[in-house]
Amino acid sequence: MHPEDLTRLFVERANAKDAEGLALLYEEDAVMAYPPGSETVGRAAIQKLWADLLPKMPAFEPEAPLPTLISGDLALTSTPPRDGAGARAQVVRRQPDGSWLRVLDHPELGRS
Repeated sequence: MHPEDLTRLFVERANAKDAEGLALLYEEDAVMAYPPGSETVGRAAIQKLWADLLPKMPAFEPEAPLPTLISGDLALTSTPPRDGAGARAQVVRRQPDGSWLRVLDHPELGRS
């Protein structure tokens, strides 16, 4: 029920290798800036991307979020990666039930 919950839920679902559960953290027409240099558009495409990637990925470690910026039904969430390279940022929108979903996701800002 808080924008920051999405980061915790993302780590839990990624570590469970739950591509469908990860995709459900995104709005139907969400845009993810991944893989680097391209975009993945839409919940179904995001689910397919994670289904392909998760089996090959190590466990995710929780990262402490930076302060969230909220304006009405939009919020900007971000975390600095543990390795100190770049940042992660997401725009999330409050849903009618009070929960939040990702609209824009840029998981590797500032990385080459």
